[in-house]
Amino acid sequence: MATTATPAPPTLRGVQPLRAGQGNSFLWHKLHSLSGIVPIGAFLIEHIVSNFETWNGPLAYAKQVLFLNSLPLVRVLEWAFIFIPLAFHALYGVFIAFRGRSNVNVYPWAGNWMYLSQRITGLIAFVYIIQHVWRQRFAGVQLPEHPGAAFAKVQHELANPWMLAIYVIAMIATTWHFSYGIWLFAAKWGITPGDRARKRFGYVCALFGIALCLMGLASIYAVVYKYPNAPADVLPAQTSSLTPGAVVIASEIGPGFSPDITGRERIGL
Repeated sequence: MATTATPAPPTLRGVQPLRAGQGNSFLWHKLHSLSGIVPIGAFLIEHIVSNFETWNGPLAYAKQVLFLNSLPLVRVLEWAFIFIPLAFHALYGVFIAFRGRSNVNVYPWAGNWMYLSQRITGLIAFVYIIQHVWRQRFAGVQLPEHPGAAFAKVQHELANPWMLAIYVIAMIATTWHFSYGIWLFAAKWGITPGDRARKRFGYVCALFGIALCLMGLASIYAVVYKYPNAPADVLPAQTSSLTPGAVVIASEIGPGFSPDITGRERIGL
């Protein structure tokens, strides 16, 4: 008597982190992946490196802010290479996050957990960046015109324990998101073909992400604990209308400079 063979159960596979999309979404996925590296990733590296100047004190950080805001066409560069690409990457990333399906409860594989963590850290970074850009770039003291107030402005914000906790969590989430994003970019664009190449590059990305994270956390530590009670403005010559005979040379101002001392008192007049 013939019997009907029971079909073999389909092979269960988890969410594939290397999928590039189908149809028109392929191009958008590619652009989204590329924008996470250039220019957003490049800016993140520069931002963390620049913020690491806080380790050298308020004056060093103020000079770095002054230098960045003195670049030619800095406002055009800011919008063309930071705000607009960041908005595209963030909004399309949110679209992917809510459209995708996570099934770690059914398939608890490493790839699934990485897929889920990338979405969660991306959402954390998205919310954090919105408030960070608003508070530090557009609200309160305008740092492009008052670079000497940069250290004190950040320090005032981190005086709130809740904001300090948010900064620490966001730093960890953002650097994780970026380092794993580099790994995904290399895999999607065929830079690391094969499991062995991807595994080895994964270690490189992990070490790079840890280094960036430690630099970011060290910058937060310097602002909160290493240089407490920073002056409100360490470069008053950049922000006050001093007479020509009372100009203060920025390089002569030490980290302990008090904004209550006038330019004439500083130079002994």
